[in-house]
Amino acid sequence: MSVSAGPSSVNGPHSATKGRGVAILGCTGSIGETTFNVLEGLEGQAHDIRVVGLSAGARVEELIERARRWHPEVVCVAESAAVERVEAELPDCEVLCGESGLHELVLRDGIDVVVNGLVGAVGLMPTLAALDAGRDVAMANKEPLVMAGGLVLERARQAGARLLPVDSEPSAMWQCLRGERIEDVSRLILTASGGAFRGRERRELKQVTPEQALHHPTWSMGPKITIDSATLMNKGFEVIEAAWLFSVHVDAVDVVLHRESIVHAVVEFIDGAMLAHMGRTDMALPIQYALTEPGRMPGPLAPLNLAEVGCLHFEAPDLTEFPGLALCYQAGRAGGTVPAALNAANEEAVAAFLAGEIGFLDIHQINERVVADHSRQEADDLERIMAADAWARQQARSVISTLL
Repeated sequence: MSVSAGPSSVNGPHSATKGRGVAILGCTGSIGETTFNVLEGLEGQAHDIRVVGLSAGARVEELIERARRWHPEVVCVAESAAVERVEAELPDCEVLCGESGLHELVLRDGIDVVVNGLVGAVGLMPTLAALDAGRDVAMANKEPLVMAGGLVLERARQAGARLLPVDSEPSAMWQCLRGERIEDVSRLILTASGGAFRGRERRELKQVTPEQALHHPTWSMGPKITIDSATLMNKGFEVIEAAWLFSVHVDAVDVVLHRESIVHAVVEFIDGAMLAHMGRTDMALPIQYALTEPGRMPGPLAPLNLAEVGCLHFEAPDLTEFPGLALCYQAGRAGGTVPAALNAANEEAVAAFLAGEIGFLDIHQINERVVADHSRQEADDLERIMAADAWARQQARSVISTLL
């Protein structure tokens, strides 16, 4: 098996990092907050990265506060009702709105890299627009690659743009692969914390609440991703993401449970040697690397003290305990529009769980039902992918209605 992370994905030509213009999509979420912490540190080192654009959803007050601090040329809000308020508070900043606003924002002159901190399928269109315009995209939003990996990578290749992994595990994998001969790689290994309910039998999870599921043992993330971590869907989607980024079959990407979340990824070579990426449990590491690579700068975190860490533990995931992971492998093997349908169903199911409409175990039931009912098509056309997404959402909501 050979691995290739060609110029359309993560190893293509790069521009100098000095003076790079950045747009941050989802600037009020956990990725956005950490990105600003990174920028504060780089600013203190006279590393010139300019914030050109920001987007946010419902947290308008935080958007205004961050725009006042970083002075972007343009911001985008989700709802038209917020436009007048933001314009009044930011008189020197252009205010855009909605999906069309996101599209316009990423095309703004002066943007070299787009940090995609959006959650879910909403990140696909601005990702494609940014890549088409030749902008690098620092991807914390894995769903675009899950839905339309082949299409996304082809658009990047055509425009000479790059996808820079910001998910901690794919970023770690990318860093381990740099400078290595791709033909010498035999296996890629992602680590997973196991989420809030690791070690508990599934029958114990029937009555768990959203509040319990949102209590992640090691990472601080948004609610949707935290629930996906508890079901291991997040890791299953990372398997599909890594397969696209590094041009391997999903079965060449393994997952191991690692509660400490110190080792983020491992690359195994054909001679049996392994390279592991280790670091503190903080998204600042992959975000800063995406913004400064191929060089490195001092970061905002204290060094990892291995003596204090003491022991690291690894174990294989129990697919009975985490059937969502097995379903992601199934969808990845099927390819075409199946991963897009699974992603859409999962978004609807997680939203229903967080709203208290369904139980935790119902998430997998809904996802499995939608995948089973989906008629696979090739995913080489954006309209076909979005049709699969829309169909799966409708099917998921139909199943949810029977559970209310």
